[in-house]
Amino acid sequence: MISIKSERELKIMRQACVIAAKVLNELCQMARIGISTWEIDRAAKDIMEKYSCRSASYKYKCGSLKYPGYICVSVNDEIIHGIGTPERVLKSGDIVSMDVCVVYQGFVGDNTRTVVIGEASPEVSRLVKTTEESMYVGIAQALAGNRVGDISAAIQKYVEDAGYSVIREFTGHGVGRHLHEEPEVPNYGKAGTGALLRPGMTIAIEPMVAMGKPDIKIGSDGWTVYTLDGKPSSHSEHTVLITDGEPEILTVCE
Repeated sequence: MISIKSERELKIMRQACVIAAKVLNELCQMARIGISTWEIDRAAKDIMEKYSCRSASYKYKCGSLKYPGYICVSVNDEIIHGIGTPERVLKSGDIVSMDVCVVYQGFVGDNTRTVVIGEASPEVSRLVKTTEESMYVGIAQALAGNRVGDISAAIQKYVEDAGYSVIREFTGHGVGRHLHEEPEVPNYGKAGTGALLRPGMTIAIEPMVAMGKPDIKIGSDGWTVYTLDGKPSSHSEHTVLITDGEPEILTVCE
């Protein structure tokens, strides 16, 4: 069932999303040559405590597994759900995506950004830039009266026109009292199909884009998703409110 948020709920959700954006901003400023992904993850816990929120990712259940990190921190060919470790130390040329999901007063804010560490190749920098741009192309279609497929088709066209592939096994989603709510928001599809967008819906729009082919594999930890061909991938995400007018990006700092 798709949740339509009341004004009271949206007031709290806006706060949750602003906090999620602030946490992500602070982590992006930390991401540099020589820092480990474990240090970034531990810092996320401390920053969340500073903002009186908690991680929506920590101990998130998927079957018998519980996610062990406070954020998802994925490097290079890791598409999503990377787990911070002391051994994974960032070096120049890496790209790292940080997916920050917080719970504040019962509502979730969800956002992701991919950043370049030091100096990356022009090809990798273009991948990161295209992924972020495709997210905004999708957000532009998040209009009342449109359908989810309008978002999906716009993202897919932008990504594929640039020569990249969209990941198909994982999608954007509704977000609110729970991290993953209806509807699913794929990054591929046909315009005019899917759930009708209505004012009060809140959705996470999050293209995951591969430099090479879209095929994936799951790592031995049961969580980390990799590109099968080992080529880099990038990930961008905002939580967005459907309104009577233009879409409202909620995961922005005040």
